[in-house]
Amino acid sequence: MGTGALVAATVTAGLMAGLFAAFAYAVMPGLGRAGDATFVEGMQKINVAILNGWFGVCFGGALVFSVLAAVLHRGAARPWIVAGAVLYLLVLVVTMAVNVPLNDKLEAAGRTDPHAAREAFETVWVRWNVVRAVLCTAAFGCLSWALVLAGRAGG
Repeated sequence: MGTGALVAATVTAGLMAGLFAAFAYAVMPGLGRAGDATFVEGMQKINVAILNGWFGVCFGGALVFSVLAAVLHRGAARPWIVAGAVLYLLVLVVTMAVNVPLNDKLEAAGRTDPHAAREAFETVWVRWNVVRAVLCTAAFGCLSWALVLAGRAGG
């Protein structure tokens, strides 16, 4: 059970790291080249579309599976699992403290003044998304190393 939890933690953290990284190096630069109304509408549509079961399993599962793996594992892998869980918890804190409130403000702004809505959103959201991408990639790295150590220890 411990190995399964660690694999699930690693996979879900990796998927989230990839999502945040893709936003950092492709999605936001692409939207950044669009006009204000297109940018605002695009982000509003993305923010609605992303709230689905697959995202939920990965977004919440990375922490749940990491904590479960930390409880079930002993030895050299455990500190790396705990580090991965803590780093991922920081991802959730940043998301809930910065990115989600900005998403909510962008949604509430509607399309009345897309330029003002974008100005209040884009730079801060992008900066903190990069923070999430780095933290989540570090969590994924820690969990990946924990898998290696757990494998060397025989589970």
